Amino acid sequence: MARWIDMENDYKTLDLKYMESVWWVCKQLFEKDLIYRGYKVMPYSTACSTPLSNFEAGQNYKDVSDPECVVAFPVIGADPPISLVAWTTTPWTLPSNLALCVHPTLDYVYIKDKKSEARYIMGKTRISQIFKKEADYVIEKECKGKDLEGLKYEPLFPYFVEDKAEVAYRVLTDTYVTDDGGTGVVHQAPAFGEDDYRVCLKSGVIVKGEAVPCPIDDDGRFTEKVPDFKGLHVKEADKPILAHLKPGGRLVKSGAIKHSYPFCWRSDTPLIYRVIPSWFVKVESIRERLVNNNAKTHWVPQAVKEKRFHNWLENARDWAISRNRFWGTPLPIWRSDDWEEVVCVGSVAELHELSGVLVTDLHKDTIDDIQIPSKQGKGMLKRVEEVFDCWFESGSMPYAQCHYPFENKEAFEASFPGDFIAEGLDQTRGWFYTLVVLGTALFDTAPFKNVIVNGLVLAQDGKKMSKRLKNYPDPEIVVDTHGADALRMYLINSPVVRGEELRFREEGVKDVVRDVLLPWYNSYRFLVQSVRRMEREGEFEGIKQGHIVSDNVMDQWIQAACAGLVQFVRKEMEAYRLYTVMPRLLKYMDDLTNWYIKMNRPRLKGSCGVAECRLSADILFNVLFTLTRCMSPFTPLFCDKIYQNLKLFQPEGERADSIHHLPFPTANLDAMDERMEQKVSRMQSFVEKGRNARDKRGVSLRMPIRGCTAICQDETVLSDLRDLEGYIKEELNVRELITTTEEGDSVTRSAEPDNAVLGKRLGKAMKEVATAVRALNNAQLKEFEVKGSIDVCGHTLSGTDIKMALNFSGASANVQAESYEGVLAIFDMEQDESLRREGLAREIVARVQRMRKAASLSLEDEIEIFYETADQALKEVIAEHAATIRGTLRVDMLAKDKLRPYAATISTIDEDINGSPISLTITRACLHCTPAGDSLSSDVEALRTAVAAVSFDTKTPPKEVTVSVGGGSVTLQIGTHAAFTLAAALNATSS
Repeated sequence: MARWIDMENDYKTLDLKYMESVWWVCKQLFEKDLIYRGYKVMPYSTACSTPLSNFEAGQNYKDVSDPECVVAFPVIGADPPISLVAWTTTPWTLPSNLALCVHPTLDYVYIKDKKSEARYIMGKTRISQIFKKEADYVIEKECKGKDLEGLKYEPLFPYFVEDKAEVAYRVLTDTYVTDDGGTGVVHQAPAFGEDDYRVCLKSGVIVKGEAVPCPIDDDGRFTEKVPDFKGLHVKEADKPILAHLKPGGRLVKSGAIKHSYPFCWRSDTPLIYRVIPSWFVKVESIRERLVNNNAKTHWVPQAVKEKRFHNWLENARDWAISRNRFWGTPLPIWRSDDWEEVVCVGSVAELHELSGVLVTDLHKDTIDDIQIPSKQGKGMLKRVEEVFDCWFESGSMPYAQCHYPFENKEAFEASFPGDFIAEGLDQTRGWFYTLVVLGTALFDTAPFKNVIVNGLVLAQDGKKMSKRLKNYPDPEIVVDTHGADALRMYLINSPVVRGEELRFREEGVKDVVRDVLLPWYNSYRFLVQSVRRMEREGEFEGIKQGHIVSDNVMDQWIQAACAGLVQFVRKEMEAYRLYTVMPRLLKYMDDLTNWYIKMNRPRLKGSCGVAECRLSADILFNVLFTLTRCMSPFTPLFCDKIYQNLKLFQPEGERADSIHHLPFPTANLDAMDERMEQKVSRMQSFVEKGRNARDKRGVSLRMPIRGCTAICQDETVLSDLRDLEGYIKEELNVRELITTTEEGDSVTRSAEPDNAVLGKRLGKAMKEVATAVRALNNAQLKEFEVKGSIDVCGHTLSGTDIKMALNFSGASANVQAESYEGVLAIFDMEQDESLRREGLAREIVARVQRMRKAASLSLEDEIEIFYETADQALKEVIAEHAATIRGTLRVDMLAKDKLRPYAATISTIDEDINGSPISLTITRACLHCTPAGDSLSSDVEALRTAVAAVSFDTKTPPKEVTVSVGGGSVTLQIGTHAAFTLAAALNATSS
């Protein structure tokens, strides 16, 4: 993909210096009382045997199907018998049940199943969870949730009854219970639910600091505490547990539910929630500072900062920073056996001072056995087992990359906070978050000033790219097939740079090659071909650098647009708005390749004289050179390839080894001309509407049309079109352009409200105003056009609030009208014989050009063209438009009966033009004998063949040639005895 990276000053999180800075960060937080050890229900990966932080758990949600069940909990001493019923999607937590919870103010019912006569207690609004019809049940009693508090029930399993019978297996109340799902009764397993833990702790079911019943091991398998399911992974135990409950009548209902569930971002396995002893950063205590510091940063897109990230910070919870793994930076915490003495070490030197051991590595295998003598008489302090969450290491990057504060202190402080970072949208809960947490905790600032957030690249089916599913093309094959720069541009010019999702399509990369890179390369190649032609003809005097003064409108425009482009790109890049830059660059590239070069092709080919050719080549070089420098950050490989040739036109002292060694261009203020850009833009819009009109009528651009009319009340617009009339006629192949403010009876106006603009402003009144705007008549809209505002339903609307269109009622089979931006463009496509014949001539030229391209012929390749047709009309068209054909093809078309046998044929093709067959032949150009030359030998054919075989340098053509014929030699003077084309030789015959 191409990257420029400083490998000599890299950093690795496994290096001693990096790890030491991470220890320093931890020490600072420890001394600020921002680190503590506690029990907490955390997301837990059974595959990795380690807890995850809350933001890690939020990175990988999937839609999955899980079991759901309703379980009965018989109330002790109830007469008649009745059961509380609770719903859960985690049957594996039922063996650890210690309580039930209801909402204190919600309505609950005692309900009887008419069929089974079983009685249940459940939320009044949740009856449908069990019963589908009202006829299936009867409500015997209603109460509030608080009336159920304290009810004792029979435990589901006996595993923890002995230890918890006195305080557990009763109904608790808490407002976290809702009535929008389940039964309104929530089963409590404090070891496996954050709310469960909180409610049971508050109610005395469990005690802070004491172990909570948790019958699973680090791999998520049941231990001997639950003998019936020992060894089963929790997710494998769901069905056996339900089967165990069914015979005793405790399973009321079971099924499956599809819901969104968190998966481990490392192992891609389902997470569970589990109570864990862990080390935490007190994020909640600095939450307000996090929000304030985030407000001081600049994000692109801004909405990610103001909504997604802001909301995450507002609800940030304490961060579990320890992991039960081997690899990673070990926590620098040593503690006594009774946990009353805890020491946090902040450097290698401090560890040496405290322990007497000097280390050169900070990994677990090196430091786990190091002990620190207690200062409180508690023997030897031992290191805790855990390592840091890798996100703590990532969040420490601004400091650890330069070994702060142990080295580079002044350099760090001079460059902190960093100017710019970039990462994916998912890092709002990852790297962006940990950077802000640690930066705020250490220095009360975010460690960055600017952020670009890119969206996620998904597979074409909208799913996450997956190696297992193989739902995306191999990136190496994509790069090998289309090029790295095509892939780069495809991604940079996509919703990803606006923080939105992209469904990756390889066809999109292919389109970049076809629509951008090839036209760009062809424009560069066209410049080279033009220069080579001038060199061949002795007309080249070098390329002038910088702003070129020219009277040509298109020269002025393309240079003005180039200056405006540079100014825009600089401004937007300084504001980190990458998503606005690429569209503008591609717009300029289109202007250059499809407008400037196309309209100036005759000048660049030398058809308008040497001076014009030199001038247009100078300008093409300068704008192409500037564009290439502007594009170099986005397509670095392609740009450097082009630059290696473009720099040959520069003075040697100004050449660089690479385009990436050049400074980014600055805008040429002398060239800037917004008025000229506006004028050409208006011409482009009119031409595009003309092309649309032709497409709708099925009239090829090669077929001339009679005329076109531009109707507009803005005389400036009409004046601009008149100034560029020649280009309009040429581009649209039209004989006449009429501009007028006169509308006549055939022109009317219609209007549409701008919903995006008015919707927010008008609110509920929008619908009424929209209807009224659409009902405005032509006279009202003409008045609005003059005044610039109009009152509608009590609201004053201005020009930007209403989109107005001109409508034409005079359209016919030969007339097509197009409306845009206050202009009505009318195109008369009625054909006469003269137009038809001109169109045929253009079609013949197009077929020859297509042959040239198919044969891979360049502009420098000297050729001759021959035709053969039985259609007299086609012959007349070729004769009538011979000058036009010669001007475009730069060679005469000759009848095939003039083709001489020694000619080297390149290509022959049979075509059908407007129903008439024609054969076209291209031969390689060579020397031909004139009649005067033929007279120099008795063996004319041998002489002609020998002359045709003479090779010479077209840059310095000979004045005479000598050939061997019949054992002797013949010398021919060019112009008298021989000519460089057959047409010239034949003309010599006629003269």
